[in-house]
Amino acid sequence: MNTTPHSAEEPTAPRIVVIGGGYAGTLAANRLGAAVRAGAAQVNLVNPRPHFVHRIRLHQWATGTGVADAEYGTVLADDVRLVVDTATRIDVAAGRVELASGESLPYDQLIYAVGSTGRAPVTIDGVAEHGFVFGDWEVAQELRGHLATTAPASPTTVIGGGFTGIELAAELAEAGRTVRLVCRGPLAPAFGTRARRIARRTLRRLGVEIIEDHRVAAVAADTVTVVGPDGRMQTLPSVTSIVAAGFGVPELAAVSGLRTDPIGRLLADETLTSIDDPRIVGAGDAVAPSGVPFRMSCQAATQLGPHAADTVLARLRGEAPAPVSVAFVGQCTSLGRHGAVIQGTHRDDTPARVVISGRTGAALKELVCRSVIWSLRMEKRRPGSSPSVGGQERVLEVPAGSTASEGII
Repeated sequence: MNTTPHSAEEPTAPRIVVIGGGYAGTLAANRLGAAVRAGAAQVNLVNPRPHFVHRIRLHQWATGTGVADAEYGTVLADDVRLVVDTATRIDVAAGRVELASGESLPYDQLIYAVGSTGRAPVTIDGVAEHGFVFGDWEVAQELRGHLATTAPASPTTVIGGGFTGIELAAELAEAGRTVRLVCRGPLAPAFGTRARRIARRTLRRLGVEIIEDHRVAAVAADTVTVVGPDGRMQTLPSVTSIVAAGFGVPELAAVSGLRTDPIGRLLADETLTSIDDPRIVGAGDAVAPSGVPFRMSCQAATQLGPHAADTVLARLRGEAPAPVSVAFVGQCTSLGRHGAVIQGTHRDDTPARVVISGRTGAALKELVCRSVIWSLRMEKRRPGSSPSVGGQERVLEVPAGSTASEGII
């Protein structure tokens, strides 16, 4: 990983800028490493933090049961230059990324991998002032500090019945906290019936109070107000209120004049190339190929990142890039440190019959989390080692559960 200052001299190799150092961006940058070593490209990775965030472990970091970051030197190719800064605008006409520091980076090819972050539903009053909108490192850090100053018996409300909410509720309850989980619809809507039943039973065994088919209308300093399907309102005690009700994406593409879908994901074709500029390629949670995005997840990001790099490399060689094809194999959620539910899926991310739970599920879930870091390090050492499933036509339908954007695995 090269962190030397940017040179103003005109480079002889194509300049590639990767915006975002999450799973997709880091894998894309690493896959380009061989081209850098061969003198065929130079790569700058722009990220607002100096460390890599292992996002699928954020719930562990917030609750004090695990680590969710790594030094970039351990996961990012040595030939990639890390730029610790925030991209504020892409000057598409000039081929330049403007940074919060006032500097700018010129590019010949750009990979847009800005990821996603927590989203606060606009229908919840007071959430910005009194809630923790979970989804990124900074909020996880704030929540960790808050929990350190509150008694375990003080009531905690987790808002959102997707995978993020389930993992937070289970982790908090296993640590001895009094936890309530409020779901707008059913618990774990992306799961099949059996997997949902196991998750519900395990959460209750951990002591989590589950309130399904209710929405949260307001969050105050020490209460939450919930509304049932009949419209009846209840005000419940809640010293800690955590929102895990879905993800949004940064506005960078929109403010840069690039076309996006309704929530701000970059609109691209099936090779992940922006429909506005062939020099810009999307990857991860913030891209919508043909307007039909994949489920926001680590599972998709670790396939989209390498494919984005392959698209760029194909164009540098003067070849036509292949269409994207992401294969989903399962959805999984941890239930504390000793339990998990893994729902097998068909390729299109719809539930299959296979369900693995209990300690076996927990062991497999842990293996999944570790394997993500292993794949980053393998791609760092051997660019091109990450499997590619591109080249197959995909059915342009939104898979079941994909619009909820509530899972992080």
